[in-house]
Amino acid sequence: MLSFILWLGLLFLCWPLALLALVLYPLLWLITLPFRLIGIGVEGLFELLRAIVMLPARILGGSPR
Repeated sequence: MLSFILWLGLLFLCWPLALLALVLYPLLWLITLPFRLIGIGVEGLFELLRAIVMLPARILGGSPR
């Protein structure tokens, strides 16, 4: 909601810049989408490695988090 109010303020002050931001935001979102997907995959990989490393402690009765 705050971003919408800021955009309305920008629209009031400088409408060409606000319209340019309105057009460029979806393009920027599409460009950054692969990087976010790679980040999700890397985070999943690290969680898998953490689970594998912590498995012996969990089997031996270590306290779960």
